[in-house]
Amino acid sequence: MVDLANMETVEKECGALGGLFQAIVNDMKCSYPVWEDFSAKATKLHSQLRTTVLAAVAFLDAFQKVADMATNTRGATRDIGSALTRMCMRHRSIEAKLRQFTNALMESLITPLQDKIEDWKKTANQLDKDHAKEYKRSRHEIKKKSSDTMKLQKKARKEGGKQNALSI
Repeated sequence: MVDLANMETVEKECGALGGLFQAIVNDMKCSYPVWEDFSAKATKLHSQLRTTVLAAVAFLDAFQKVADMATNTRGATRDIGSALTRMCMRHRSIEAKLRQFTNALMESLITPLQDKIEDWKKTANQLDKDHAKEYKRSRHEIKKKSSDTMKLQKKARKEGGKQNALSI
């Protein structure tokens, strides 16, 4: 009887672990739309930042022309031109940082994420298929061994009963 109880315990534990694994795979599958949405929004942000960088470059080029014009005149506007040139240089450093952030966003986040999403989908689907196949096979084995154990226990009881009858 102890073996039958152990088999039932193993079968319950197998079911619990199989359910846990299935829950994890289902969570992975349900997260695809969220990751894809995040990737799409990050790509859109990258595109808008690139457009912003281009607009900033055009603005700063025009601003530099105004500063150069003021610097090259005679009189008090030279000081204004120098101040405008310094301000333009500071804004160019901001533009460079924005360009650096935009490139890092694409190279460090968007591209690797998009590459991994497809791999995650394939891996999760393969894990699900493999698990279903292995789980079904394992359950069948457990049921067969449980059935075999019950048959052997019945046979042992019968033989034990025959021996008791013969000894009387």
